[in-house]
Amino acid sequence: MTWDWNAVGDFMPHFWDGLLVTLQALALGSVISFALGLVWALLMRTPTRWVRWPVGVVTEFVRNTPLLVQLFFLFYVLPEWNITFSALTTGVVAIGLHYSTYTMQVYRAGIEGVPVGQWEAATALSLPVRRTWTAVILPQAIRRVVPALGNYVIAMLKDTPMLMTITVLEMLGEARLYSQQHFQFTEPLTVIGVAFILISYPASLLLRALERRLVR
Repeated sequence: MTWDWNAVGDFMPHFWDGLLVTLQALALGSVISFALGLVWALLMRTPTRWVRWPVGVVTEFVRNTPLLVQLFFLFYVLPEWNITFSALTTGVVAIGLHYSTYTMQVYRAGIEGVPVGQWEAATALSLPVRRTWTAVILPQAIRRVVPALGNYVIAMLKDTPMLMTITVLEMLGEARLYSQQHFQFTEPLTVIGVAFILISYPASLLLRALERRLVR
């Protein structure tokens, strides 16, 4: 077996297209998971049982079913109910929804880690509930959980190849299509593997540095 640099050159335009789709799915999925995870965490702290119970059921169901099953459900089942999205939108929503159930637990840990004295001080100052959350609790809680949230971004990156199963041509999808058309698998798959390493490993180092900085 010989390494074909011409195949690498031919594949690179497809790689850049796939990389753009991968980064789009990652960025939008991260925004959804962070925002929705915070909503889940706040709803789980409400005193109303009729709010906490359905939220708990939904998040447990999503967290304990495979992402691939959720992708297939959103892509193949929802159109039967006349609910149709593009393949990329479906993938973004699925990734964001799936990981929101994990970021919810991260936010919950961060909120519970805020010292009791902070809550008592807000009460003593007669701060409204909204201001207590936005000015006192959440800034401290989110600062504590930033590194953990970053770890889920890396996990989402490594799950983006699943979008290939619903026809989204992200990096691995482009590599698979190119390989099938040209009967060359080594070069495109190696390029994809190296690309994931070059993205995820520096990101993990950055997260470690950020964690050391935040815990000072």
